[in-house]
Amino acid sequence: MLNTGIVRGFSKLTEEEKRNFIARICNDPTQAEDRLERFLMEDENERSQFLELSENTISSFHTPYGIAPNFLVNAKVYHVPLVIEESSVVAAASHSARFWAERGGFTVKSVTTVKLGHVYFRWFGAPSYIRERWHQLKLFLLERLKKLTINMVRRGGGILSLELLDETLTINNLYKLELKVETINSMGANFVNTCLEDMAEALEMFFTADDDHEEKKCQVAMAILSNYTPECTVTVEASCETDHLKPIAERLPVEVFADKLCLAYQIAHHDPSRAVTHNKGIMNGVDAVLMATGNDYRAAEAAAHAFAARDGQYRALSYCSLSNGVLSIGLTIPMALGTVGGITNLHPLARLSLEILGNPNAKELMGIVASVGLASNFAAVRSLVTTGIQKGHMRLHLSNILNTLNVNNGQREEAELYFSNRKVSFNAVKHFLHEISH
Repeated sequence: MLNTGIVRGFSKLTEEEKRNFIARICNDPTQAEDRLERFLMEDENERSQFLELSENTISSFHTPYGIAPNFLVNAKVYHVPLVIEESSVVAAASHSARFWAERGGFTVKSVTTVKLGHVYFRWFGAPSYIRERWHQLKLFLLERLKKLTINMVRRGGGILSLELLDETLTINNLYKLELKVETINSMGANFVNTCLEDMAEALEMFFTADDDHEEKKCQVAMAILSNYTPECTVTVEASCETDHLKPIAERLPVEVFADKLCLAYQIAHHDPSRAVTHNKGIMNGVDAVLMATGNDYRAAEAAAHAFAARDGQYRALSYCSLSNGVLSIGLTIPMALGTVGGITNLHPLARLSLEILGNPNAKELMGIVASVGLASNFAAVRSLVTTGIQKGHMRLHLSNILNTLNVNNGQREEAELYFSNRKVSFNAVKHFLHEISH
């Protein structure tokens, strides 16, 4: 086994040298190198393009790419690609999608697409001076940005507003410029950051002539977009009469089932301990679609959880109501997505995912993704208030154990039948397989 201490110059090694280096760290270098090579693309052009997506890439990590069919969103049917390793998420989303499709589907109630970015700086001069010069500074900055935004403006986007915000009550001498931007079908991170960095340079330039050269009055700290996007949100809803809930009520009276559903959503609204897991159920679906379409699921996660705590307490992102015999569910979630640029143009399956969805624009994709999130959430809550969450999870757990033990089809069928009403554990499954084979 190779020494696993500090290595220098790793990034300068060739792809093969990197793979060989890492393989020699493993217990069986030959087997390790074989596994790393096995998951690389065979097509040389695609392989080269894929390896260049990230730094120090030595292979690709495969995650199941599946479909959740029958999502009816704004009267249009979508068969949605999901990238996720948990089969119960795909199964639950698919079941929920079919249920709601037969009851009118999901409706996108509102979509907003404003992105934010900030330039943080400290001002050491008189506070009144920067306020007096703000109008002139704002015109100067916006004029400078025109050269960067011309193409975005042609596509219907561009700068929406620019404001000076006083943060001195939080941190001494701190101010920030807040830029609001419309990036149309692009997620827009590179565009926003380019604009912000240009503003940071221009900000210091603007005040240079006013400096007495003994003390710099304006000191830029950083310029960066914000992944908190409370003005880039989507709201989706679905509703049906309580009588239509009977097929999924698991022998509960529909009135009792509907009441328990609403209670579960209320608990998630008020109790952060429950809200975190409740929202995780939403993001199970959201992240899987974002992965499939080449969008930044990490940014979406950060934005969603910050949005969930926007009133000072962490709460559920989705909601449920029961009125006059009608059950309604809904979800409002921040989501800065793109259908052009970035990995969506580079990854073959990301491009295919968008094609499967009919090449939606960014707003349409937001509605689709939010619908999958709401469907996943509804399926989880429905299980919680009826059979319990473990029934579906144990089927997956059993399947994983059987795969680990390399059973044949006959053994699998017997095990699935035997454990259909029994608790699943690795030792229990191993003992059962031993019993039926002797």
